[in-house]
Amino acid sequence: MPSSRHSWGEFLTTQSAQIPLNEFILNLVLTALLAFILAWVYVKFGNALSNRDLFARNFVLLAMTTMLIISIVKSSLALSLGLVGALSIVRFRAAIKEPEELAYLFLAISVGLGFGASQTLLTLTAFTIIVAIITAKHFVRHHAQMPNFFLTVSSPSDPRVNLPSISEVLRQHASGALLTRFDTTPESLEASFRVQFESVAKLHSCNDQLRSLAQSVRVSYLEARGIGA
Repeated sequence: MPSSRHSWGEFLTTQSAQIPLNEFILNLVLTALLAFILAWVYVKFGNALSNRDLFARNFVLLAMTTMLIISIVKSSLALSLGLVGALSIVRFRAAIKEPEELAYLFLAISVGLGFGASQTLLTLTAFTIIVAIITAKHFVRHHAQMPNFFLTVSSPSDPRVNLPSISEVLRQHASGALLTRFDTTPESLEASFRVQFESVAKLHSCNDQLRSLAQSVRVSYLEARGIGA
C-alpha cells in the first residue's frame, strides 16, 4: 500500500510538460486579437440595451486569462486537479441581464480555451464562422426592418387613451410595431412596443399624434439599434 501511494504521488508530480515559449506567445497574441474583434462585433452588432462598449472591454482580459489558465493546467495533472478543487470552493457571480451577454462571454471563454489547448487552427476556423453568422444575421434582420425602438406610452386613466387608439397611431406612422407589454389599472395605462420608423420625420409625426390623444399622455423612446436620418 505505501508503494502504491508513493507511485501515485510521483505520477502527479512528474506528469508535466514544458510549453514552448514561442507557441505560448503566439497563442496569447491571437487570443487578444480575436477578443478585440469579438468586442468590436458585440458593440457593432449586439442588441443588448446595457452599455455594450463597457461590457465588451472585459472580453480581452477574460479570454487571455482563460488561455493562461488552460495553458498552465494542461501540462500537469496535479494542477488540473487543484483547479477543479479551487473552482468547487470559489463562486463566480456576474450580473448578466440579457442572454446575449452570456453568449458572448461563453464565446470569449471558448477562444481562450481553444488557444490554451493549442487548438489554433480549429479555434480560428470556428471563430471566423461564428462571427460571419453573427454579421449575416445582423444584415438580414436590418434588411427585414425589424423594430429598432422601444416605445412606452403611459397616461392616467382617460377614455381617449386606450390600446386601440395607440395602435391606430402606430399603424399610420410606423413601418413595424410589436406590443411587448400592456399594463392597465383604474388609475393609469401603460403600453410598451418595439417599433420601426423609416425616418426621423415619421417618428416626429407619430410622437405628435400620440400626444394629441390627451394632454396627460407621456411618450418615451429607447434606442435599440439606431435610426437613419
